Amino acid sequence: MKKKLLNPFILTALLSLGNYFTSHAQSKLNVLKIKTAKDLHAYFQFTGNDPILIAGHRGGMVKGFPENSIATFENTLKHTPAFFEIDPRLTKDSVMVLMHDATLDRTTTGKGKLSDYTYEELKKFRLKDAEGNVTDFPIPTLSEVIEWARGKTVLNLDHKDVPLAMTAALIKKHNADAFVMLTVHSAAEMTYYLSQNKNHTFSAFIRNMKEYEDYEKAGVPFTQMIAYIGPHVKPENKELYALLNKKGTMCMISAASSYDKLKTAEERKAAYLAIARDGASILESDLPIEAAEAVMEYAQKKSPKQKFFGKK
Repeated sequence: MKKKLLNPFILTALLSLGNYFTSHAQSKLNVLKIKTAKDLHAYFQFTGNDPILIAGHRGGMVKGFPENSIATFENTLKHTPAFFEIDPRLTKDSVMVLMHDATLDRTTTGKGKLSDYTYEELKKFRLKDAEGNVTDFPIPTLSEVIEWARGKTVLNLDHKDVPLAMTAALIKKHNADAFVMLTVHSAAEMTYYLSQNKNHTFSAFIRNMKEYEDYEKAGVPFTQMIAYIGPHVKPENKELYALLNKKGTMCMISAASSYDKLKTAEERKAAYLAIARDGASILESDLPIEAAEAVMEYAQKKSPKQKFFGKK
């Protein structure tokens, strides 16, 4: 009895369908299920039973993926849940775009000051990755990134040259206070933003007792912030952990300017683990995929906060 062979057209269709589902599964993103500003406050509130959270500094830096770009954010989310510290700056015609440096040379095919170009003029340039390789990715606007991030992740806006009022107005325009937070370098900046919207969430520079006392004297809500305490594991951190955690505030150590620079993956892994063991609740890194893998045992800790993690 002869075996029936599949029609080649049907076989091709089945193979294509299989490839579709395989690629579709691989393209799923790890997302943060945060719908309201109240959710965001709860996600970042220290409880004593929290998984360590991963922050991608400028999104992450992997070959082929430039910093401060949607492509990089998506690549990171394919591997780990994360939120992203990004850098809005103003063009000549006051469009907010993402760019860490005041100049274009290091991260794009352009030259000179960003502020000397209109947004239309910037469209002709392409972003470079951390090794200087030119990619096909354009310079994104902050508005584009905010709309991309909705329902996927949280954005932490650093303060470069954009006036506070403009930043507050853009968040309001996009109704984005549930997933856009603000880096503040002083209690005065935080107080200003709260005067515009009492529900804002913050990443506050609190690297020593003096800065801690400034925020405490200002009477700001510690349950609406995370505290950036510096780039190193050191004995002085313990005092800040105790004070801030007691107020419900998670503490973040950023390895971007320190441990990310170590030469080998083994050295970096040891440093990332040291950050988790030191008591930090949040690990920020230029290498968020690598950092997340290194501290997986801390990131997967059973906690009520697991409800905020999903796939999309």
